[in-house]
Amino acid sequence: MQIKTITKGNILIAQPALYDYTFNRSVVLITDHNELGSVGFILNKPLNHSVNLYVSELESDFTVYEGGPVETQNLYYIHKRPDLIRNSEPISNGLYWSGEYDDVKNAINNNLIGEEEIRFYLGYSGWGENQLQTEVEDNAWIVVEDDLDIFQDWDNNLWKLQMKKLGGEHLIWLNTPADPSMN
Repeated sequence: MQIKTITKGNILIAQPALYDYTFNRSVVLITDHNELGSVGFILNKPLNHSVNLYVSELESDFTVYEGGPVETQNLYYIHKRPDLIRNSEPISNGLYWSGEYDDVKNAINNNLIGEEEIRFYLGYSGWGENQLQTEVEDNAWIVVEDDLDIFQDWDNNLWKLQMKKLGGEHLIWLNTPADPSMN
């Protein structure tokens, strides 16, 4: 269901006309939203690198995803195991972000958490005060409430699936190239 008011846990779907390199055909999970701004992570852009490439002490080959253009030197994580990761920040529907890094390291290195329970992101997507709401009003984003399983292997199919779910005028974009000049 398409909405206009943004809250934590909402999904942002990039409008087809949003040609920004980072956000073109992106689907973003909003992990925090308040009067100071918004934070989210791109769900559908794997980097084809394992987390142990960035943090050698993690004994894992879990895929890292592009989270967004802000603080791309930092690694972030979304998970559904607050029982293993203390001080996790709730998002919605059993999803959490952040938490004690030592707990993450322990859970991964002792095989207590699987790739279907935690996902890593390089950088994040951030918006200042009222910036995201303005972008939504300018039709750069479609905001939806969705019970999306972010731990599935969505890759770039997620954007098309969301367009299909929206239906109507959005269906025309299913088979068009990401760069319309390639048409």
